[in-house]
Amino acid sequence: MMHSQRGVTLIELVISMVIIGIAVVGILKVMEVTTRHSADPMIQHQAVAVAEAYLEEILTKSYSVQPGSGSRDNFDDVADYDGLTDSPPTDQNGNAIGLIGYTVTVDVGAPAALDGVMARRIDVTVTHSTLVDITLTGYRTSY
Repeated sequence: MMHSQRGVTLIELVISMVIIGIAVVGILKVMEVTTRHSADPMIQHQAVAVAEAYLEEILTKSYSVQPGSGSRDNFDDVADYDGLTDSPPTDQNGNAIGLIGYTVTVDVGAPAALDGVMARRIDVTVTHSTLVDITLTGYRTSY
């Protein structure tokens, strides 16, 4: 009694290796893209937190222009912050907060009427090399 042996031919083996190789390359490409962008949400969250901190600090200051200014720890009204640029970001006393690669810029607009109340528009923009600029806007009114 003779049994015929069945197996895989060399051509079938080469074709299956090519198909598996293409599948592995596709999976590795997806993993590479996912890994490359895995830190983006953290960077964006940190940028928003920095912008919120600066905007909150500015909005607590007086609307009307007070005499004197100088360094940021002496800023006493919102107009003092106009044109401020910090890289890396610092706290209001000038101490670095440990976030390298971020740049903060502040633009305080001229006084304008907002529903009959004088107000200043404050734009805080945080930039980082790996993300689109984050800009938060607030209004400080004269009340």
